Amino acid sequence: MALGRLGVRALLMIGPSDIPRIGANGSGITPDWRVVLFTLLVSVLTGILFGLMPALSASRTDVAALIKDTGSQTGAGVRGKRSQSVLVIAEVALALVLLVGAGLLIRTFVVTRTINRGFDEQNVLTLEMSLAGSQFEKTVQVAELVRRAEPRIEHIPRVSAVAATSAPPLAPSLTMPFTIFKNDQMLGRYDGAATWRSVSPGYFDAFRIRLLRGRLFNDDDGEQSPEVVLINRAMLKKYWQAIDANPIGDFMTIGKGMGPGIEDVPRQIVGFVADVRDSGLDREPMMYVPIAQMKDSLNARNNHLAPITWVVRINTASSQISSGTGPAMAPGIESPTAAIEHELHQVSGGVPVGRVRTMHQVVAASSARAQFYTTMLSVFAVIALLLAAVGLYGLLAYSVQQRTQEIGIRMALGAGPGDVRNMVVSQGMRLVFAGILLGIPAALALARVTVSMIFGIQSWDPLVLAGVAGLLSLVALFATCLPTLRATRVNPADALRN
Repeated sequence: MALGRLGVRALLMIGPSDIPRIGANGSGITPDWRVVLFTLLVSVLTGILFGLMPALSASRTDVAALIKDTGSQTGAGVRGKRSQSVLVIAEVALALVLLVGAGLLIRTFVVTRTINRGFDEQNVLTLEMSLAGSQFEKTVQVAELVRRAEPRIEHIPRVSAVAATSAPPLAPSLTMPFTIFKNDQMLGRYDGAATWRSVSPGYFDAFRIRLLRGRLFNDDDGEQSPEVVLINRAMLKKYWQAIDANPIGDFMTIGKGMGPGIEDVPRQIVGFVADVRDSGLDREPMMYVPIAQMKDSLNARNNHLAPITWVVRINTASSQISSGTGPAMAPGIESPTAAIEHELHQVSGGVPVGRVRTMHQVVAASSARAQFYTTMLSVFAVIALLLAAVGLYGLLAYSVQQRTQEIGIRMALGAGPGDVRNMVVSQGMRLVFAGILLGIPAALALARVTVSMIFGIQSWDPLVLAGVAGLLSLVALFATCLPTLRATRVNPADALRN
């Protein structure tokens, strides 16, 4: 109980604070009498069950036959202890299932950390600012704020690009329905839904998102200009499926059927850009609209739901940007973060800047929960591995003790220490290989069930299966080698006298 409580606290302290019902540093987890009672009952029932099996076996022993039998004839060896062998095989199989699951999640986590997300996170600073006040309820007021702030921030030394957005990559964003109008002549129909973001023209330069065809937004795409929209390649491939399809020039209405406050006017598609992988890491359809062309009602709604995010790319030849808790600047180089916050405070009329993070921290936070789950499953897998090793060691050590007379006879007839060692190790490894063969199908079945958590690798990944089987075999080999020390030290004369 004490070790379990300490282990739970240690796991929760390294986990992210945004897991539901857990709280910061595991503050939401407290001892539960029902869990304690369940654990005690399982422990007691396990002791009774596995104590009853040998007790029943002993109660049926024929005393006369027992006096006449030798140790090998009583079935005390590995072959005679089938129930113990079955338990060891089951332990190995379950350990392999947990190890394969942990291996797949670890490889998934590595893939998610190294995958190309479609944007450059290096040297990008994000600053959140709440515009929930009445002075920013209209789109023209937000557009004016962006129009005044961007040039001032760009004049700060080492700032190369600046933009404002309703949601940067990996941040929650709206999913909006849309209707496509072919050449603005068809009546239109409900075509689907896609992630929606409002951005200023510098957004794609700040994140270095590639333009594939057409044009990006510019300063002329304002409230008095024709409404435009950009889509990503995933949306192009899903809704314009013809070979070499070109959506540029088509019109689309966003928010169709969601009411007069949400439904947008028809917008012309002026280009499409490369895909950006959000928190799900899939290439999902995505729409971008100029921040200066939002409807007033949608602008007010967004401002009350989430802050606007300023995105700033900073040129750093030999250092990384600083954001308070982030990586520090090189000695002697002043961080531009304070200067950026000062300009935003001035141009917004005193609106405070909220959370400041580097984009690298945003990416790390997006994978923190997956890392916690991977760590937790890895701990359980290691425990299962130790249990399998202990079980295998216990069975073989007991077998060697019960077969002392048999081993003495073998050695008296000419068997050497190597022969005895090979006999004990081969018996143990046969059980291990049987457990591995039974565990691989179970592990593959589990991987198919949890395939939604596996990204970038196959659920039957041969590298993970081979690695886990090899690791389990090495641990089992070590567990089987320890009892051989006792077996090879048997004195044939003493064994025969006993």
